[in-house]
Amino acid sequence: MNDFWNFFERMNEVVYVTDMDTNELVYMNERARKAHHVPSLESLKGQLCYQVLQGCSEPCPICTNARLRPGEFYEWKYYNPLVQRTFALKDTMIVKDGRRYRLELAIDISVQEQQRRAIEDFTANEALLNEGLRLALSAPAPEQSLQVLMQYLGQSLSSERVYIFEETPEHTFDNTYEWCAHGSVPQKEFLQNVPYETVEVWYQSFLKNENVLIRDLESIREENPRAYEILKPQNIHSLVASPLVFQKKIIGFYGVDNPPANFLNHISVIFDVLGHFIVSILRRRDLVRRLETLSYYDQLTGALNRHKMNESITEIHPHESIGILYCDVLGLKKINDTKGHLAGDDLLIRSCNCLLEHFPKDSVYRIGGDEFMVMIRNIPEDIFLQKVEALRKSMPRCDLSMSLGCVWRPRCNGRINELISEADGQMYEEKRLYYEKNPRV
Repeated sequence: MNDFWNFFERMNEVVYVTDMDTNELVYMNERARKAHHVPSLESLKGQLCYQVLQGCSEPCPICTNARLRPGEFYEWKYYNPLVQRTFALKDTMIVKDGRRYRLELAIDISVQEQQRRAIEDFTANEALLNEGLRLALSAPAPEQSLQVLMQYLGQSLSSERVYIFEETPEHTFDNTYEWCAHGSVPQKEFLQNVPYETVEVWYQSFLKNENVLIRDLESIREENPRAYEILKPQNIHSLVASPLVFQKKIIGFYGVDNPPANFLNHISVIFDVLGHFIVSILRRRDLVRRLETLSYYDQLTGALNRHKMNESITEIHPHESIGILYCDVLGLKKINDTKGHLAGDDLLIRSCNCLLEHFPKDSVYRIGGDEFMVMIRNIPEDIFLQKVEALRKSMPRCDLSMSLGCVWRPRCNGRINELISEADGQMYEEKRLYYEKNPRV
């Protein structure tokens, strides 16, 4: 046992420590190991916190890592359905040997009688709904609200998977959100563009304001073979699905897979109410996305804008490698003067599209009238330089010219603005030489 954590071993409170960058469990004291049925410290090796502590297949949407600072405690409360306990939590960050650790101290605030009543109330529809809505509303953004709510439903209803499907403009269905219990295989990436015919039988129920309740998958093998062919490979044997309705139009549905048989009717009642709340979150998400598009994207080219670039710079870790490419579109002024601004706009759009052929969309920024910048984190130098060279070779094919300046460093070390200035200087020198050779451009 690491002597550094040994101090917490005999405490009555639950204590655990994770590596904040890998989510690996580093330590659980005796009380924590007992609560989560962990046999020994040695068995923690390679275990991930969200799997052991929350029974999730991916990092928890309620994770407080982003709020933690060394020397400070973040305090909050949480009901953990996995262990059926309500905890007062104190979280902090500890930096040791160059690694960032999350330490959480959890105090059980449920006395025995209160705990028994809480569990009884928890199975009641009103209590479950209220707690789910409270957790969802406490999340800072709609996307997180949905993930928090789905995790809560999956754990509270002892289900293997919770999901949301949304109808596309092409009248197919995309699985846009999912939560999976630990050990369940995520299906989201395989459930895109699901044909309407697959869920047509379900829609007949939805249009009558009825939920779909399948107690035994084999019972639909003959009457709905399309759905059976999709559900069977997912190891689904039972489910409840409910419509999502906005302005009297069905915009999708949500559901849970493989809940306990005695929960099916209970879930169906809950879903009748919860669907309205999920729709309101989806509508709020759409509004936030539109506002983000206006705030973070250049409306002409679709590239990220300078405001987003400044925000992205603050997120760069000093130890990350960084590649910066500064670009200036050559000849824009002459095209605007001789062919008009529509032709100039077309040149800028083609320049942006050319950059997007070689660099990820979330790394390309338009930072001025004729200037673009590419900023990529955690990219090897040879790959970065290959992309820059490929861009140079593709410019004639795109019928455009750009002067380029690029810089790569194995570590940013908080000098990002200096590196941008260096790339800008290289770009300016290349631009100067270009206009010396082509004075009429």
